[in-house]
Amino acid sequence: MLRSLRLVPFLLLGAPAAAQEFPVRIAHAFGTAEIPAPPSRVVSLSFIGHDFLLALGVKPYALRKWYGDHPHGVWPWAQEALGDAEPIVMQGEIDIEAIAAMRPDLIVGQWSGMTAYDHRLLSQIAPTIAHRAEWGPYGAPWQEMLRTLGMATGRLERAEAEIARLEARFARIRAAHPDWQGASAVMVWAGSVGAYTSRDIRGRLLRELGFVAPAAVEARGSLNRAYVRIPPEDLSAIDVDALIWLDSGASVERLRTLPLRRTMRAHAEGREIYSDLMLSAALSHSSPLSLDYALDRLTPLLEAAMDGDPATVVATSRQAGILGREATDAR
Repeated sequence: MLRSLRLVPFLLLGAPAAAQEFPVRIAHAFGTAEIPAPPSRVVSLSFIGHDFLLALGVKPYALRKWYGDHPHGVWPWAQEALGDAEPIVMQGEIDIEAIAAMRPDLIVGQWSGMTAYDHRLLSQIAPTIAHRAEWGPYGAPWQEMLRTLGMATGRLERAEAEIARLEARFARIRAAHPDWQGASAVMVWAGSVGAYTSRDIRGRLLRELGFVAPAAVEARGSLNRAYVRIPPEDLSAIDVDALIWLDSGASVERLRTLPLRRTMRAHAEGREIYSDLMLSAALSHSSPLSLDYALDRLTPLLEAAMDGDPATVVATSRQAGILGREATDAR
C-alpha cells in the first residue's frame, strides 16, 4: 500500500521536521531547491499541481492548463478552492520567457515533464522544484507531491492532515471490500488502448483500493514509461477482474466495435467500467481535491463490476452501451 511510502526518507535537507522554518531545502532530480521564505507568487508548471496547491490554500499566480473547458483551467472539484482568484493560464510547452516576466518566488514542476535544461533556466528565475529521480517525471505518489508542496509553501501540517484524512478513507473502503484485496484491475485509455501501470497515479489509486496491476502490463512499463500500448489483436494483458475504460467521451463507438473486446472475460462477465469525461479527469488528476469525487463515483461502479454476478449492470457501461453479453441479455 502507499501508506508505506511515509517511511521513505524525507525530501528535505537540513529542515526541521516539526516546525515550518525557512529557508527550506528540497531535493529533486536536478539538484536542490532552496526556498528562503514562504512564497507569495507561485507558478505551477505541473499539469495537475494547481489542484494540490489549492488543497493547501495556496492560489497559484500562474498555472498550466492540461485539458478541459473550465474557468482558468481548473476542474469543477477545485473551483471552490480557487474562489475569485484569476491565475495566469499557460498551456503547451514551458515558456521560459513568459515565466520570467511573472517574477515568481517559487516555481513548482512535479508532474510537468520538466527537463534538466528547463530546470537550469528556470532556477535562474526562482527556486524551482522538479520531480524526484526515483519516481520519474510522472510517477510521484499524490501523498509525496502534496508533502513537497506543503513544505515548500510552509503548509506541511495542513498537507499531513489532508493525507491522513484521505488515507483513512482508502482504508475504510479496503476494509469494506475484502474481495477487492489482491484482485486484478487496470485503467485503460479507450482512445488508444493504452494501460497505466502501478507507477502511474491512476495505477497507484487502484493499488490503494487493494487491487493489483496485471503482470503483463507491469512487465511492459518502466520508471519513465507508466503508460503502455496494448495491441488490439491481443487484449489478454488487460483481461482483468475490473477493467476501467477512461474516455473523454469520444471513444464509445470505438469500444463498441473493438473486435476482440467481446472475447474477453471482463466483457462477458460484466467487469467493465466505462469512465466518462468527468470521472476520467478526476482519476487522472488524483489530487486531494479530485479524489473524493472520484471515490464517490468509482466505488459503486467497482462494487457492481466485482460482485460476481455477470448479470449485474454497471451503470456507466449501460449508459455507454458497452455491456457484457450476460448483462445485455438480462436487461
